[in-house]
Amino acid sequence: MSLTNVISMFGAIATFLFGMTTMTDGLEKLSSGRLESILERLTSNVFKGVLLGALVTGLIQSSAATTVMCVGFVNAGIMKLRQTVGIIMGANIGTTVTAQLLRLGDISSDNFFLLLLKPATLGPILAVIGIFFYMFLSGGRKKVVGQIILGLGLLFIGMKTLETSVAPLQEMPEFQALFVAFSNPVLGVLVGALVTALIQSSSASMGILQAMTSTGVVTFNIAVPLIMGQNIGTCITALLSSIGASKNARRTAGLHLLFNVLGTAFFLVVLYGGNALFHFPFWLSGMDRGSIANLHLAFNLGCTALLLPFNRLLVVLVERIIPGDADQREVSVLDERFLSSPSLALEKCHEAVVQMGRFAQENYHLAVELLTHYDAKKLERLNETEVALDKLESLLDNYLIKLSDHSLSPAESAHVSELLHTLSDFERIGDYSVNLSECAALLHNRGLTFSGTAKIELASMTSAVGETIDRAVECYEHRSPEEAIWVEPIEEVVDLMRDELRLRHVERLKNGTCTVELGSQFLELLINLERISDHCSNIALYIIRQTAPRDALIRTDSHAYIHDLHHGMDKEFDQMFQKYRKKYYAPLEDLAAQ
Repeated sequence: MSLTNVISMFGAIATFLFGMTTMTDGLEKLSSGRLESILERLTSNVFKGVLLGALVTGLIQSSAATTVMCVGFVNAGIMKLRQTVGIIMGANIGTTVTAQLLRLGDISSDNFFLLLLKPATLGPILAVIGIFFYMFLSGGRKKVVGQIILGLGLLFIGMKTLETSVAPLQEMPEFQALFVAFSNPVLGVLVGALVTALIQSSSASMGILQAMTSTGVVTFNIAVPLIMGQNIGTCITALLSSIGASKNARRTAGLHLLFNVLGTAFFLVVLYGGNALFHFPFWLSGMDRGSIANLHLAFNLGCTALLLPFNRLLVVLVERIIPGDADQREVSVLDERFLSSPSLALEKCHEAVVQMGRFAQENYHLAVELLTHYDAKKLERLNETEVALDKLESLLDNYLIKLSDHSLSPAESAHVSELLHTLSDFERIGDYSVNLSECAALLHNRGLTFSGTAKIELASMTSAVGETIDRAVECYEHRSPEEAIWVEPIEEVVDLMRDELRLRHVERLKNGTCTVELGSQFLELLINLERISDHCSNIALYIIRQTAPRDALIRTDSHAYIHDLHHGMDKEFDQMFQKYRKKYYAPLEDLAAQ
């Protein structure tokens, strides 16, 4: 074998692995988090879990990715350990799809259409189609489809190039002796596991083994331990992802390893023991791509059929291997294992930002209660919630920065930007709520009380701002533009109230009906309330902008959009504004007239 062949072999392996990675990444993007959501929600029984695990893995072409998702879900408290058993078993079945695709190389016919399916022809065709989609067609989904087709084409090209480069190996006695050594079950399993762990893809290592069948040295007794070892080696990805995770998350990764080790041990004993007794006629028969693919599928189906009835026992066993009580921890949706699937990570980030909104909303209402009925316990709860809000903001900020380092579609990048802005708005609402509580504490500690008129004015203002924040949180949680359009009219009424109440309070200061100290606190409250309303407006505008048509004014010039709203260019806005003006501002006018 010449140096050229060696270089060609490594280049072919690199092309094959790159094609596999490109295709898998594209399939995960195309799923847009829907497959992960299915896994998260539809695992009520182990049989359904097997089907779902096989479906999801067959579509994203990575049993490791499916298992890592399970580790992340368990670590986040979204799924229980027992729910992952069926998914893990199904993932091993779903990962056999790639090998079945690669068996197309065994096609031997003069039929034109069948020739098109051979990797030597199909690979370049798919690569050309894929690169055309990827480079010349606009639209995120079209580019992702192009990425998948391109990856599959590179997979076939790498496969064919690898077969060509290893062809001279069949003449080398050393190479034949090396493969004969793999017939030792222990050595074969170790080599299969090591190679798969190194490249972290059982589908890729299976494809390399299929390419090696072209040398004619791969027989049944050699392929069996290598295939079984590959199933064990693919567990390394989940094991690495479980480092530092909760105890049940580590058990999930351990369950994956335990399932494959037990299945391998059982079938090695059955096959090698059976051959020793009955001398199977197929034991030394040569393998091609198709028979490798079928053996891989049969082994995984056999393991599932063998261990599925003992699924509860597997859970008990892994709990004995990793002893101790499950970690008691708060549910955290921000698991770094989700970063490999940006669409799912964005969904979890949205949930976390909504949680921030709920924290800010709770603190606002607590602060308003403190202004009228001071309670030290409520103040303590408010401060505890503020700490949680700040912590969540920091976690989200770091998580979104890490997510930005991944390959994101334009829509996903826009979503990251929206999340960063929104979490900042919710955090600022929390800060201003703390300012309100500090004013309440100061008034209480100094024994200061606003006049009856000032209390009524303040109650009207806080009610308006309270509805603003309630609607902002609701519209963001449901990403509802119908709910979002109600926020800006209230915000304009709040601005109107702030200006009017400021003038009235200055008049009270001038005529001596209010002290300077009380006056400064009243004006400070007005400033904080109005700023809370401003941030609510920002949040609603993000939702309107993201859901509006591409040519809508708010997408091209949000300042012009706001200007038009405030200057009578939108009848619906004017009607809503008049409704809230009557609800919150008109009572203040009646109060002044008394």
